[in-house]
Amino acid sequence: MSTRKHNVPYLIFICAIASVSGIILGYDASVISGVIDPLTEHLSLTPAESGWAVSNVILGCVIGAWGVGRLTDRIGRKATLVITAVLFAISAIGAALATDLTWFVVYRMIGGLAVGMASAVTPLYIAEVSPKDLRGRMLGMQQMLMVSGQLVVYVVNYLIAKGMAHEWIVSMGWRWMLASALVPCVLFLVMAFFMPESPRWYAMHNKREKSLKVLTSLSNTAHAERLYTEIRNSIAADSASTSEPSQRGILKDKKASYILWIGCAIAVLQQVSGINILMYFAPSLLQNVTGNTQDSLFQSIFLGLALLAGVSIALVAFDRVGRIPLLRWGALGCAAFLFFTSWAFMNEAKGYLPVVGLVGFIFVFGLSWSLGAWLLISEIFPNRMRAVAMGYAFCSLWVSNFIVTQSFPMMNRSPALMEHFHGAFPLLLCGGFSVIAFWFVGRFLPETKGVSLEHIEPLMLSKSRRFGHEQKPLITPESVSQK
Repeated sequence: MSTRKHNVPYLIFICAIASVSGIILGYDASVISGVIDPLTEHLSLTPAESGWAVSNVILGCVIGAWGVGRLTDRIGRKATLVITAVLFAISAIGAALATDLTWFVVYRMIGGLAVGMASAVTPLYIAEVSPKDLRGRMLGMQQMLMVSGQLVVYVVNYLIAKGMAHEWIVSMGWRWMLASALVPCVLFLVMAFFMPESPRWYAMHNKREKSLKVLTSLSNTAHAERLYTEIRNSIAADSASTSEPSQRGILKDKKASYILWIGCAIAVLQQVSGINILMYFAPSLLQNVTGNTQDSLFQSIFLGLALLAGVSIALVAFDRVGRIPLLRWGALGCAAFLFFTSWAFMNEAKGYLPVVGLVGFIFVFGLSWSLGAWLLISEIFPNRMRAVAMGYAFCSLWVSNFIVTQSFPMMNRSPALMEHFHGAFPLLLCGGFSVIAFWFVGRFLPETKGVSLEHIEPLMLSKSRRFGHEQKPLITPESVSQK
């Protein structure tokens, strides 16, 4: 009988396949950064319409994240991921061929629906197939590929525009940028056939043999039997609670709603840090100092490289250093670089000084909140509520994303704000929110490193003034990891 603790090669294989959806997600989210300026000129959009052309996709994200919990609990994690890839492909083709703003918005919203679904289901799937001591690294792989997708998009956008006349970029270049997203969609649809279903989903539906088969392939027979028993005991305990695994049932359960509130707050704080101002509008923001479309597209590549470098380090650091130190000090580092960049903008510094500040911000964000927020959202919820609660959390993420994305073009193109702040005003706001994130993590989040998904609820309640006294003796990461 095999005595291996984990079948790491197979685990990496299936998590890598699931993470390809992260490439699509990152690609779809960032491709608009190179599209928005030529699209605005092509369709003669107002500032509000430019913001709508970008932010409309996020309404689709809200709907997708809101409804995906019940869908993935019903048909499975794998089937839901396949549906998202099909929706991505439809969006890429339709938006590239759109002849007016209305049809562009329709197809981009279809892509947003897929983004919202994938943003919740991909980390859910990876968290459920990964052992507790490798969970951070496996989820980090999804973040790595998502960031890689963002970096690839910056390079592809630049290469499409390089050496081409401005008129061609305005008339046709942006269409090729959008159509290029079809490549990772096809790649994922081919590879998805090699993924197993989540063993925890099988267990939730009383499919013992199928669950044990997947668990055994990930470790060994004895460990699979123990883990399956632990999962079923957790499900039985959850079934005996007063809450239902539904959107309304979670809100009726005081303890569940407390944990849900923390997860939603993490999602919102990640978005208001300003990361998607750079993901969606990096060329527009950099044109405040470059004044040239191709230069700003080229400098955007440095932002993608910085994010990839930060996430690469975080991939290992979150399982070694822990979640809380990286999130807290990462928030302060993000604030510092945002304030530095704001100072450079307000003093109308030219050259690479503002770019240095933005690169520093995005590197620190990649090292902390880029992976950290997604990791925590995927692991802090008990089994009975995880899929639905992650839908709530990612719905909050996309709502806050919509507010940031819709308001940025108005602030960035406001004559009054530009006169006084020279493009720095949105960055100052985001720096303030990063300071709030530093406080929030210290006040409400316990360390979850090394904690099994089946033991997460008492730990999450331990810092609550209302429920914390009920959680003693406290289940700590150290004590759980010894089991």
